[in-house]
Order: sequence, then C-alpha cells, then structure tokens
Amino acid sequence: MSSEVWTGILAAALAIAGLLVWWLLRRRRSAETDPNVAIDGVAVESLRDVLLPDGMGGQIYIEHLLLTNRGVVVIDVKEYAGAVFASDRMDEWTVIGHGRRFGFPNPQGMLYDRVAAVRQLLRNVPVQGHILFRTSADFSKGRPKHVLLVNELEKRYRRPGRDDVERLAEAYASHWDKLKAAAQPADAPRG
Repeated sequence: MSSEVWTGILAAALAIAGLLVWWLLRRRRSAETDPNVAIDGVAVESLRDVLLPDGMGGQIYIEHLLLTNRGVVVIDVKEYAGAVFASDRMDEWTVIGHGRRFGFPNPQGMLYDRVAAVRQLLRNVPVQGHILFRTSADFSKGRPKHVLLVNELEKRYRRPGRDDVERLAEAYASHWDKLKAAAQPADAPRG
C-alpha cells in the first residue's frame, strides 16, 4: 500500500479514537451531573413518580424509590445550580445563581414524611432518604445532613456486582414486591 493510503487509515483511526474519548468523557460528565443518570447507575430496581399510602389514610408523593446495595432509598431531586444557603433548621433555603435569587421551603420535612411512609410499609428493611442536588450546587456555607450531590450518590450507593445483585434481589424481593404493589402512578408531583 502507498503511504497516502496508510496516512488516510491512520487519520481515520485517530478520528475514531478521538470521538470515542469525547463520548466517554461526555458520558462520565453526564453521570456526574445528571440526577437521572446517577440514579439509574446505582439502583438495582427503581420506581419513579409514585403515590404510596402515608399511614394516615392518605397518600404521599415519592419522586424516586431505589433498591440499592444498602436497602431502599427515597430521593427528592432539586435541579438548582449556584450557591445554596441552607441548614437543617432553616425554614427556607435560598439559591443564588445565574443572575437571580430565589427561596424554596426546606424540603427535609417532606423527605422525613416520605421515608416514614416507606418504613411503615417495609418494617424490616433499611430505608434512607436524600435530597439530591446537581454537582454544580455550592453548599460552601454548610450543608444539611440529608443533602447529597449527584457525584456523591454513586460513592455512597455503589451499584453491586452481578452476584450481589442476585443476592439483594433474593433478600429484598418480597419487600420490593410489597412496595411495588402499594405504589400507584402519580399524575403530577405533589408537595
């Protein structure tokens, strides 16, 4: 073959390698910043946008329920970016970013209610809850205890290997089935 053909083959191979590296970096960055990608990456199974009995004759909205290597996890996602001023005791949290400032009610009270509803259904299963923010949220002035950033979710709830997935599925199957049976699809997010 001529040197021109080899040069063309080498140029094509380098272009393909460059595209592959770009795709892998973009995929990794997406998993670190996109809550849904991160959630899907740690969940053995999941339910999204469901209503569960609240234990008082009503229902409570749950955005994400995950079966993980550490039990069941309730996740509320906040898509805010910028500086977040929040604490466990503050009634209202504030976000400053992208040229604007706004407040929203402390979401931990509702998170506690959601976790309590799941615990009432699954009495012998560990249940935890988190408010998940994008990695671009800045809690430099302090972070409430139930807040996680997207890039921290995978570290805390690393997806188990295949053998462990089978063990978890067996151990939690009846509990997860009970949760799925109690869950109803939610038409729209609620408090």
